[in-house]
Amino acid sequence: SDLRQMFATKSVENIQFLPFLTTDANNLSWLGYGCLKGDGTVITVNAIGAALQTLYILVYLYYSPAKRPVLLQVLLLLAVVVTGYGYFTILVDTGMRLTHLGLFCSIFTITMYLSPLADLAKVVRTKSTRCLSFPLTVTTLVASSSWTLYGLQLHDPYITVPNVPGIVTSLMRFWLFQRYRPEQDKPY
Repeated sequence: SDLRQMFATKSVENIQFLPFLTTDANNLSWLGYGCLKGDGTVITVNAIGAALQTLYILVYLYYSPAKRPVLLQVLLLLAVVVTGYGYFTILVDTGMRLTHLGLFCSIFTITMYLSPLADLAKVVRTKSTRCLSFPLTVTTLVASSSWTLYGLQLHDPYITVPNVPGIVTSLMRFWLFQRYRPEQDKPY
C-alpha cells in the first residue's frame, strides 16, 4: 500500500523510510543464512523480499525531496551488510558460521517484531488504532506463523524462535483493533 501511495501521490509524505531499510537488511541477512544452510525456501523468499524492498527504496528515493539523507541511510545499510559479510566469511570459523549468522538473524528479526510496541502504547494512550495498519497486522500474523511452523518442521530454532514475537504482537494488535474500533476514534 505504501508503494501504491507513492506512485499515486508522487510523494513520500507520511511514509516512513526506516521500515523499508530494516526489512531489506533483514531479508539480506536471512538470504545469507539460507545460502549458507542450503535452504531453497529461505533463499527464494528472502531473495524476493530483498528485491521488493530494494524496489521500494528506489521508488522512495525517486520521490523523496531530500535525497541526501535517504542516500546516506542506504550507504550505511550497504556498509553494514558488507561489514557483516566480511565478519561472517573472514573472522568466524566455518563450523560456527551458521550458528553465528542464525543468532544474528534471530536477534534482528525479534527486534523488528518488537519495534511496534511503542505504537501499541500510543494506541492505548490515545484509544485510537489509526496509527496501526490492519493489512500489515494480518500479513505479519500469517508470515510469522508460517515461518514458525516451517522452523518447527526443520527443528531450526533460528527460524522458529524469532517469529514467535511476530505472532504475539499481531495478536495484541488484533485485540487493540477489537478494543478500539475505528468508529470510536478520537482526534490525537
